[in-house]
Amino acid sequence: MAYVRKDAGTLTRAEKHRFVNALLELKRRGEYDEFVRMHIAYFSSDGEKGLRAAHMAPSFLPWHRRFLLDLEEALRRVDSSVTVPYWDWTRDRTTTSAPWTADLLGGNGRRSDHQVMTGPFAYREGNWTIKVGVTDAPFLTRDFGRPRAPIDLPTKTDLEWALKDPAYDVSPWDSTVTRGFRNKLEGWSTGRGSTSWRNHNRVHRWVGGTMLGAASVNDPVFWLLHAFVDLQWHRWQHRHRGARYLPATPPGPHDKQHGRIVARHEPLPPWDVTPDELEDVGQIYRYS
Repeated sequence: MAYVRKDAGTLTRAEKHRFVNALLELKRRGEYDEFVRMHIAYFSSDGEKGLRAAHMAPSFLPWHRRFLLDLEEALRRVDSSVTVPYWDWTRDRTTTSAPWTADLLGGNGRRSDHQVMTGPFAYREGNWTIKVGVTDAPFLTRDFGRPRAPIDLPTKTDLEWALKDPAYDVSPWDSTVTRGFRNKLEGWSTGRGSTSWRNHNRVHRWVGGTMLGAASVNDPVFWLLHAFVDLQWHRWQHRHRGARYLPATPPGPHDKQHGRIVARHEPLPPWDVTPDELEDVGQIYRYS
């Protein structure tokens, strides 16, 4: 039977407690840091050589779907009642609403160094030391809304702009495309300043601190953000019945994207699974 991923704003006190405790146990065992390492390993951009699987590519959505499932499976080995909740940033938009409560993810970082001082993932609680990443700071940091250069969370209108696009993705299958659901949701844009970040990318920027860059998995909100992104893929599929992951076949040998992106029936590294096999996960989980 499929289990349920719930809106973080609807979790009971007991559900929050179980989710937090399962995360802390993965961290204690050293398993959580392996997820950080994997995300860093697959954080490649348009300008780099080789395959792009996780970002700036069509496989952004199936890659993170499988990544979420791996984390969820690890959590459920600790506590079989736990699932990954999602953060609806179009509704819970304040710095004190879900998921930023003291009994879930804690709040914003302090002004001086952006260190998170509240909640179970605060460094001073002794259970969440940053060990893998691009900074020497051992503590979790956040900078909500980036006061020095203010940025707002995406809105329902921003999401609708992505959801109404009937094409999953388009050539050249990278961060420069201005059509296609995938990049409109992932959020790369040719604009300047705060307008250069849309939807998913904009949320990373709004949270700030640890959520900036390849080591963003060090902030547990990463999973709640990507669960909501995954929900948008599910909603897009239901709106555009019959629309499929693209490209269906690999780019040819003379295409600049040859060998750089994953086609529908190609293995999605580091797993032995294809985007095609990840398009329907309704037998595994559903959203409330």
